[in-house]
Amino acid sequence: MITKQEKAIEIYKRLIRDYPEAKCSLDYDKPFQLLVATQLSAQCTDVRVNIVTKPLFKKYKSIKAFANADLNELEQDIKSTGFYHNKAKNIIGTAIMILERYNGEVPPKLEELVTLPGVGRKTANVVLGDIFHVPSVIVDTHTKRLSNRIGLSKNQDPTKIEFDIMRVVPKDMWTIFSHLLVFHGRNICYARNPQCSLCVINDLCKFYRTN
Repeated sequence: MITKQEKAIEIYKRLIRDYPEAKCSLDYDKPFQLLVATQLSAQCTDVRVNIVTKPLFKKYKSIKAFANADLNELEQDIKSTGFYHNKAKNIIGTAIMILERYNGEVPPKLEELVTLPGVGRKTANVVLGDIFHVPSVIVDTHTKRLSNRIGLSKNQDPTKIEFDIMRVVPKDMWTIFSHLLVFHGRNICYARNPQCSLCVINDLCKFYRTN
């Protein structure tokens, strides 16, 4: 019988063939821009975030510019991403804290990143994996749904899912494995009406075998 580790590696091999371009879908040029974009992506699509950040990053060109931003004005700038009151407050607070505590540089450690306003493990892991190339498991709605359906985790809590995946996926694959699950979730394994007949990992999927 195939082990969870063997299954995870086989899933990786098949998905990387289907999605060789898999990576973070958010547009950014600087570490702080990815941090802001990931904060904006909460309860919002990456497509919408990229539309918003294109003019946003031209208007606010530095961490200092975000730190000095007018709260009401920033709220209007990001309004279409939803939850804009909290997001704007957190972005400004994050910028101020990075300037005051981390000498204007996005910190490279999980325990430091999660002290920033509005930055949880998911946002921190995006930054760690894609900016600092630290192997990180990124648990978003797609990762949560697919890990449960495939049978890599039985948990609903994102942190527990993160550690479940860490136990079965080789460490050097963590970041890309996360991106692959996101791409597969967007293209095949939809929340409603997943396209199981088109799925390259359906024989490895607990959901497919029981439906």
